[in-house]
Amino acid sequence: MEAMLYSFLAGTSTVLGAMVLAFFGAPGKRAMAGLLGFAGGIMVAVSVFNLMPEALELGSMPVLVVGFLLGCGLMYALDRILPHAHLSESDHLDVENPERLHGKSSGVLRTGYLVFAGIALHNIPEGLAIGAGLESSPELGLTIAVAIGLHNIPEGLAVAGPLRAGGLSGWKTMLFTLGAGLMTPVGTAIGLLVFGISEAFIAGSLAFAAGAMIYIVNDELIPQSNRMHSHMANAGLIAGLLTGFVLVGS
Repeated sequence: MEAMLYSFLAGTSTVLGAMVLAFFGAPGKRAMAGLLGFAGGIMVAVSVFNLMPEALELGSMPVLVVGFLLGCGLMYALDRILPHAHLSESDHLDVENPERLHGKSSGVLRTGYLVFAGIALHNIPEGLAIGAGLESSPELGLTIAVAIGLHNIPEGLAVAGPLRAGGLSGWKTMLFTLGAGLMTPVGTAIGLLVFGISEAFIAGSLAFAAGAMIYIVNDELIPQSNRMHSHMANAGLIAGLLTGFVLVGS
């Protein structure tokens, strides 16, 4: 129950991104760079300082390596099969003027649907990461949920921007954004059904979650944040890394 609550809150944080866009417009590049960097730092710290050592303790080095590579491989496959928009790509969402594409509504709306589908699929392994963390300890599960929740706020912006620019109503945009986020608890539920099989499976799942999160950080968060504002991105990454280390080490 605790795992589902954490993953639900982390997943539905995508709606916060849509609400920010609806009421205030998209945040500035400095703020977005800092937020993305901070989320990335926490995810790296949790993966390297907790998930991987825990996976090694419960399983073995081969289990850790295979699980980690499978996590990276799944995220790579999802990117190849159904790539999703990045906030720093102006063809999908201009963070300064999120509705500047309104004139090309049909094409932009289609882009919005593709962004929604891509992010929804990417959120399933993130839910698995929360469940795997909670199998290790409540504190680790909460830390992962917070990091993923922070990561999901800009993802909500990425979903809502092209949908609104394509002419979709505010309420429908909110519903699509919520739907993408709710795939996070779906991933957690899938994990909870199989985590009890063996310690080796739990170890592999922890390593899988680490691989998926490291891939997300390197493929999305760090490049996007640096393109927006490199100094704020580095400041956010350092703060997130230290915060994550303190949380998993306490």
